[in-house]
Amino acid sequence: MISNCYGTVRRAFRTSPAPVTHGLIALCCLIFVIGPASGLNPAYGAGGGLTVAQRSYFRRWGVVPAELFEGAPGAVLSPVTALFVHGSWVHLLGNMLFLHVFGAMAERRMGRMEFTLFYTGCGYLALLGYAAANAGSAQSLVGASGAISAVLGAFLYLFPRARVTSLLPFLFFLPLRFPAWVVLPFWAALQWVGAGRASQGPGVAYLAHLVGFGLGLLYAWARFGGRKGAGGGPGRAAGGDGRATRVKAAPAPAPEGENQP
Repeated sequence: MISNCYGTVRRAFRTSPAPVTHGLIALCCLIFVIGPASGLNPAYGAGGGLTVAQRSYFRRWGVVPAELFEGAPGAVLSPVTALFVHGSWVHLLGNMLFLHVFGAMAERRMGRMEFTLFYTGCGYLALLGYAAANAGSAQSLVGASGAISAVLGAFLYLFPRARVTSLLPFLFFLPLRFPAWVVLPFWAALQWVGAGRASQGPGVAYLAHLVGFGLGLLYAWARFGGRKGAGGGPGRAAGGDGRATRVKAAPAPAPEGENQP
């Protein structure tokens, strides 16, 4: 069944080119590999020196809420640069997998330029929302999860009946297919629970996920509500030939979030 699911996804991508989505994935991966978090660039050293380099790197390119609201030079751009920086291999791969799965169809529906502005703008606001709620924090915040959460919110509105194959840990990672209107609200509920338990220390910024998801859902409703588009209006996912593409393949609905090193 998994091979059939991914086969359907590949056919959807062939009929629905998504250069912005794939470009974002490639850029995030490139930045990660050449940065200190990957551990692959010898220029950053090893051991304690590498740890110091990572902290400095995250602080330079990530969002530091206390600096952002104190008006530190260049801090206003940090929510943009932070979208392309990830704290670990798990953080990167989890985010890029979700962007790969959900981004292509959203990009096709919105168009390349609109999707680019949507992704960047919602990602910026998601990180800004987290920073505002933790204005005194000196922890750096990096990652694309706020923007990707916005993609999930938009996808929920645009393609609520698209089938999502999920691997659920509490069901022994059995691949089960559910419509997006079941999977994505469940994912959002997990973020809500996580946000209620989160501390201000290093970890996952669940609040950024919730802000991004809400922004994406609101944008799609305001932009496409009551209109018939290329996908036949909300609730129908279509390929380039107009046939419905009902199968999406995804991991468990809980991607790695923003990392606060």
